[in-house]
Amino acid sequence: MTAQDLKAFDDTKTGVKGLVDAGIAIVPKIFIQPPDNFNKTTNPTNTQFSFPIIDLTGIDRDLVRHREVVDEVCEASETWGFFQVVNHGIPVSVLEEIMEGVHRFYEQDSEVRKEWYTRDVKKAVVYNCNFDLFSAPVANGRDTFYCSMAPIPLNPEELPPPCRCKVEEK
Repeated sequence: MTAQDLKAFDDTKTGVKGLVDAGIAIVPKIFIQPPDNFNKTTNPTNTQFSFPIIDLTGIDRDLVRHREVVDEVCEASETWGFFQVVNHGIPVSVLEEIMEGVHRFYEQDSEVRKEWYTRDVKKAVVYNCNFDLFSAPVANGRDTFYCSMAPIPLNPEELPPPCRCKVEEK
């Protein structure tokens, strides 16, 4: 895998989905793990992970609970770098519409998706392949689409049209 190979792949701005859409028959070399790394396990003790789950129940009514949740978020962020949030009050129907919007985004013609492809993490809306493409030892089959919601709330008009969903405000 060379820097040229990575750049050529990234310059297509179509990600792994673009490879699938093109009907590739052979996995590109940038995605192939070198044989000397096959026997190296990333989980040598076969540990089962239990990711942090943060329950937001009561944070709007109880200052002590609010402080506990803040502490849990800090701990999870520092220790794991991510966590799952439950009892956040977002209706399942809204979450499902968000997922459907993302599916609609990926199913668009690649020429339309290319307009959103960027490595500029300062943008409010980012679509790219392998955020660590140029630093990881091997590329992986991961396209990413995300938007920043804070500290400045995202204007829905900044989202790609297939990702805009109607959300009733409370």
